[in-house]
Amino acid sequence: QVQLAESGGGSVQAGGSLRLSCAVSGYIDSTCDMGWHRQVPGKERELIATCTTSVPRTYWDATDRRFTCSQDKDKNSLYLQMKNLRVGDTAVYFCAATGSQCAFGLGYWGQGTQVTVSP
Repeated sequence: QVQLAESGGGSVQAGGSLRLSCAVSGYIDSTCDMGWHRQVPGKERELIATCTTSVPRTYWDATDRRFTCSQDKDKNSLYLQMKNLRVGDTAVYFCAATGSQCAFGLGYWGQGTQVTVSP
């Protein structure tokens, strides 16, 4: 059974940094892309970074390349390093394995961790 568990969220002032971690257990096959998503209340969940080793790390416009996804396969962990945080980055952040063929298209998701950025 696949499980993903995020940690490292919290409160930080604008301009600060945070590092989120995701502990991965169970087998995730190559049809899945590992990455990070976030969701603001009232808005759709958005993909913000992927770090599948078969392709270059991807950064999405929403974060202006301030966020970096990395993997430690020996520790079965995924990380999101966030720098120069903005109030608009306040959201629940999710670690996920996704893809059209990943777990019948449903993917695997963590429970999320709250990040709150204050002015």
